[in-house]
This record gives sequence, C-alpha cells and structure tokens, in this order.
Amino acid sequence: MRFISTESLKPGLRLGKSIYNERGQVLLNEGVELTDRLILRLKEMGIPFVYISDQKTDHLNPRNSISDELRREAIQTIESTFAQLESADLASSFVIEKASKRLMELIRTIMNEIKGNQELLSLLSDVYTYDHYIFTHSLNVTLYTLAIGMELKLNQKQMEVLGMGAILHDVGKMMLPTEILMKPGRLTDEEFEVVKRHSEYGFQILRGVQNLPLLVAHCAYQHHERLDGSGYPRGLKGDDIHSFGKIIAVADVFDAVTSNRVYRRAMLPHEGLEILYAGAGIQFDKKVVEAFRKAVAIYPVGLTVELNDRRKGIVSRQNMGISDRPVLEILEENGIELNKPYELNLKDHLDLIIVNCETTFLSNRKN
Repeated sequence: MRFISTESLKPGLRLGKSIYNERGQVLLNEGVELTDRLILRLKEMGIPFVYISDQKTDHLNPRNSISDELRREAIQTIESTFAQLESADLASSFVIEKASKRLMELIRTIMNEIKGNQELLSLLSDVYTYDHYIFTHSLNVTLYTLAIGMELKLNQKQMEVLGMGAILHDVGKMMLPTEILMKPGRLTDEEFEVVKRHSEYGFQILRGVQNLPLLVAHCAYQHHERLDGSGYPRGLKGDDIHSFGKIIAVADVFDAVTSNRVYRRAMLPHEGLEILYAGAGIQFDKKVVEAFRKAVAIYPVGLTVELNDRRKGIVSRQNMGISDRPVLEILEENGIELNKPYELNLKDHLDLIIVNCETTFLSNRKN
C-alpha cells in the first residue's frame, strides 16, 4: 500500500485501508474503487492522507498504533466526560472526579498497548475522520505524550499522572463559547484571545478535583507555555515550566500541525518534526524533542521517498529508536523503475539521507 495525499487522488485508484469515523464505524471499505464523488467526500471529511492499493506494495501492512476497540472506547470516554462538563458550572469538578477512575483505567490500557507494540508510534497510519476535533486531539496528544514519557524512562506513577494531564489538557475548552470552539475557519485576534483562556479554565476545573494530583491541573495550565516566555497564559520561562508541561507542549503542537484544518493543510510527520526542531532550546525542551523523535514514526510506512543519490523507494518498516532512518524498498534508480525492488536499511547507510517525500500516486494503473 502507498501512503498518499487525498488531494492527489484520481478516479480508478482503490482504497488500501478502510476509513473509520471516531466511533469506529466504517465510512469507506478497503478495496473500494474511488470515483470523483468518493474523492470529494474524502476531502469534505477533512482526511489529509489515505492508503492506496498497489500491486507492488500491497504486501506492506501498516499497523494501527492502538486497537480500533481501544480508540473507540477512548473517544467515547473523552466525549462523554467533556460533554457533561460543557453544561456544568465552572466551579464544579464533580464530573471529572466521577470520571477519573475510568480515565485512569483507559490511560493504563493505552500504556500497555503502546508498550506491547514493537513499532514506532504512527497515528497517521490510523485513517480516521472526526466530528469533534477536540476529542480526537485529546486522545492523540495522550498517545504522543505517553510515548515520550516512556522514552524518557518515567516510572509508572509519573506516567499515570502525565497521561491524566495529557488527556485533560484541553478540558477548559468546554467553557468556551460554542461558536468560537466549533468555528470552521481561522479565528480572529479577538476570538483567539478568548480561546487562550482555556488554559486557565482547565486549571480552575482540575485543581478542585480531590482525587487528582494538583500536577494534572498544572498540565492544563502550562501546555501553551514556552521556554523563552513567549507562551501563555503566564509567560513562564525555562525551569518555571514543569517537565510535564514541556512534554505535553511538544505533543500538542505536533498533533495540531499534522491534523487537517479548514485553513491549512496537514503537514507530514517529518515537516512537523522540523517545526519542533526549529523551536528546540528556544520554545521546546531539547530532551523532549529528541525523545519524541525516537518514539514516533517520522516517515509512515507506505510513504514514497527520494534519497540523495536519486534512488526512490517506499518506507516498508521502522527502526526502533531512530525514526529518521527507516527501512526502504527501492523501486527506482536514476529514473528507471526496477523489475525487482530490493530492501535498503538506512540505519546501515549513514551516507544516504531522505531529501524528498512524495504523496502523489504516479501510476495510472488500476490495481
């Protein structure tokens, strides 16, 4: 299967991997032949990338980072918790207190699945659409956050508190006006000032939950703070920001830029990583960014890449701990398509680097 941009789809191509909504219901089945109408539907659903069936690469089978059942349960738990908060008084924390046991069980299950998965975390391999971005975003940030925490060798208790802070980091958004929270386009400066209050709202909600550590509230409070003081709501700098706030900040930014929005296209993972690297040591903690790089797949399985020696190949699997050095199947040399592709492990060839990524499907064949 090939990982390509929805914008480059052409009629006649076949879907290589089923597409689900956030409740786990199949929207488009694997193997369906794409038509103009179906391609338009995919674009309207805001799905940035899909897997396309291709005879040469159909033996590649990208694995979901967590099971479909767990993802469905997680989204439903987050949605029901946040929905109850939306109608609750700002000073009331009983909703979170009541949901905290279920949320903690969910976090522990997610940790076990991530630990049991022998591949790097790759959420773009899980092709889902969503009705409410905030719920999916909360789950994705939790997955990235836990992957970073594991790479940093945090203990079980630290991981549980960190996971709870991540899953609830945006809970304050339930206190924002619906017309601003659900606005499909870019926010005005005035609307953005309103949105920025969600960090303080989240802190006020979570600090009153008796069975949650106060640190969970500070995760909501600090996930938009930056090392150089350019963040909000308090403009904290350096060590004044808790390490958990620094971790969630990296996960939050990466998921935001790699998700499709009405006003901008989704970035590929390596593009999102470039943003983190550009801010490493300035806005983001270098150790956290490095841990992220080791834990998360930067080049998804199925992505077509070009090397500095002009060879082209497709990512076939990952090397644990070195996400920027995947294993490739070389399909083309000097512009000539090979009859017999061969494997090339970039871990063993440090002189070779990926210089370009292609998210278009160049073949006109119907496979």
